[in-house]
Amino acid sequence: MGELRNCIQGWDNMCGYMKKPKMVKTGIDERIVDLAERTEHLKLAIWAADCAERVLPYFEREHSTDDRPRRAIEALREWIRSGRFRMAEIRGTALAAHAAAREAGRDDAARSAARATGQAVATAHAPRHAIAAAIYAATAVRDATDSSDAGAAALEERLWQYRHLIELNEEVAN
Repeated sequence: MGELRNCIQGWDNMCGYMKKPKMVKTGIDERIVDLAERTEHLKLAIWAADCAERVLPYFEREHSTDDRPRRAIEALREWIRSGRFRMAEIRGTALAAHAAAREAGRDDAARSAARATGQAVATAHAPRHAIAAAIYAATAVRDATDSSDAGAAALEERLWQYRHLIELNEEVAN
């Protein structure tokens, strides 16, 4: 009987770790990726910055004295505005934002928000980082939401991201 109880307790502990996947996955992901692959680099950077900035409060609320994720967004916005690319600066701010994420501890929403900023600033170097920034942002939303509503909140965020990317692309066309 004790072995069965240990087995059940072990299963419960394991299930506690399996409750949610590390990253958000939704039914709209492929459409977002397809659109992102047809989007100009500068517009992807704007999109990545906007996605990450929406969730930055999840990090700043608990880690108000750590400005590394905020500086990553500022560095990306500066690149968008000026067009001056300095690899050392982009890489340094991205790595600093990811360090802030690691130091967020068990605060999943804060960690994902900081990772979103690190991926966003890396978009200046490689456009595909924008996709990761958006996924981390949606993951932050999921992790900040009550578990019964988390999937719907993440999907709502991904839908906003998709609509926003469409709008940015329409601005290019006009």
